[in-house]
Amino acid sequence: MLDTEQIKAIIPHRDPMLMVDSIEEMDLEAGTVTGIKHLTGDEMFFAGHFPGNPVMPGVFIIEALAQTGATAILSREEFRGKTGYFASWDKIKFRRKVLPGDTLTLKVQLVKIRGKIVVADGVAYVGDEKAAQGTFTCAIGD
Repeated sequence: MLDTEQIKAIIPHRDPMLMVDSIEEMDLEAGTVTGIKHLTGDEMFFAGHFPGNPVMPGVFIIEALAQTGATAILSREEFRGKTGYFASWDKIKFRRKVLPGDTLTLKVQLVKIRGKIVVADGVAYVGDEKAAQGTFTCAIGD
């Protein structure tokens, strides 16, 4: 549905911090969005986390979920051209390692929008296995 260049037209992230390759589904009315991140092994974090045993850091999995959610949030008319900033993360759980060659499927549900505050639930999958999940709150600003 959206490729990398189209995502970059919506959210402000750029390489090496852009953590979403494509948006496969987005329903602004339902507040749902599904993103994809293909991990090649060449990503900057694999070199140091951990040498000889590369694992995607949990914070980058959470960042990928947030960027997927941000694509839906910042696609809404009232938030176009803005930036989403983390306010909090709750109930984060990591379920499996994410490795070079894995493809993350990033599913986000917008739960509540109140003014410039947005709450969303996110789940990252590798295949049918949950890799990580949590609830995040962001504040929309300039």
